[in-house]
Amino acid sequence: MSDQEHKHTAVSLTGRKGNGDKIVALTAYDATLARLLDEGGADVLMVGDSLGMVVQGHSTTLPVTVDEICYHGRAVARGTRRAHLVGDLPFMSFQVSAEQALASAGRLVKEGCFESVKLEGGVVVAEQIRRIVAAGIPVMGHIGLTPQSVHRMGGFRVQGKDEDAALRVLADAEAVEQAGAFSVVVEGVPASLGRRITERLRIPTIGIGAGPDCDGQVLVCYDFLGMVRGFSPKFVKHFAELGEQVVEATRSYAQAVKAGSFPDRSHSFGDVASAAARSEQPNRGSGYGPGSEER
Repeated sequence: MSDQEHKHTAVSLTGRKGNGDKIVALTAYDATLARLLDEGGADVLMVGDSLGMVVQGHSTTLPVTVDEICYHGRAVARGTRRAHLVGDLPFMSFQVSAEQALASAGRLVKEGCFESVKLEGGVVVAEQIRRIVAAGIPVMGHIGLTPQSVHRMGGFRVQGKDEDAALRVLADAEAVEQAGAFSVVVEGVPASLGRRITERLRIPTIGIGAGPDCDGQVLVCYDFLGMVRGFSPKFVKHFAELGEQVVEATRSYAQAVKAGSFPDRSHSFGDVASAAARSEQPNRGSGYGPGSEER
């Protein structure tokens, strides 16, 4: 790994606060896409509980389990060289007590191959953050629109729209920092509040629907690639339209299969050699292991 491909850590990411070097974060859920996002320059890859919606097809993130986060974390870790890996603590894996939060965070690091964990909430989870950090596990906070509180919020709604609500979000941000988090995701707040939080904190803010003044940005990978059909949140920008390309590619494949034009000879293995010819060839192994000539 070259100097330009150095491994990002919680410490190195915190050190980028205020220096103009924005943090580039994306979600990832499998090794193949993680490898591509890592190669493309993502500083942070998050296995978010968003997988409940974009991978599993649920209407919320609430059904996701620690086991599922760990499973996807191991896959993402295999495809990652330089990005910092963050795992979400899913719903009801940390809310009961600081002890439960620490046990869940430990599982994500030990079994999920994560380098830090993320949990939602501010003032009410400060003790959980302190306990996890004290055990040596870096924590990323998450304030503002917190999807695990979707029912309390009455849906996925912008938070902090009036001054009283904005002050509550600011208090959450300060509580997360004081508890020892190395950074904080700020989701679904007015741009002016995103700027106030960023100016107030000494740790980096990573925005998603929080305006352009945060110290970094994060998007769900399927959103920024244009793979989610139908509803798209206001804060999402499609940097590609892979969804439409996948549909068109599938149509082309289906037509080729039905027409008999795929596979053709260029996609097929050669004829079976006669027994006499085989006996004259050196043993090159079998199947697709080492020594196999045809792939």
